[in-house]
Amino acid sequence: MYLENIARRKNRTKKAKRLGRGYGSGVGGHTVGRGQKGQKSRTGHKSTIAFEGGNVPFFRRMPKYRGFKKSDKVKAQVVNMKDLQDNFKSKETVTFESLKEKGMVRAKPEYVKILGDGELKKSLTIEGIKVSGSAREKIEKAGGVIK
Repeated sequence: MYLENIARRKNRTKKAKRLGRGYGSGVGGHTVGRGQKGQKSRTGHKSTIAFEGGNVPFFRRMPKYRGFKKSDKVKAQVVNMKDLQDNFKSKETVTFESLKEKGMVRAKPEYVKILGDGELKKSLTIEGIKVSGSAREKIEKAGGVIK
């Protein structure tokens, strides 16, 4: 017979070690399994992820750094001319809803703006969307209208 052949007992549970209950608990006595001295042996030690040995935690230092950006700035969604060329047919109207249907913009951006990256050879009608200067030239050159 070998140890690995012995059947395991089902529902076997052990009592947890009761730390910090004196010498009679059988665990450590006055040091209670924390070792002899040092910061971790004493009460009040924080073992959280944000604790940095008494320094100001990183998440509180962060806003003081140069280049800190406010989180409430306006978030725009951009669409390029090459995307319009690929996804729309000639004489079609481009609105926020049509861009959303084709999956070109998120559900709720602050606003959408069309930029002039790429070529446009179709005449499209743009309604209710901001347009950059270079994009305006290309749309009007292709015979499109901006409302």
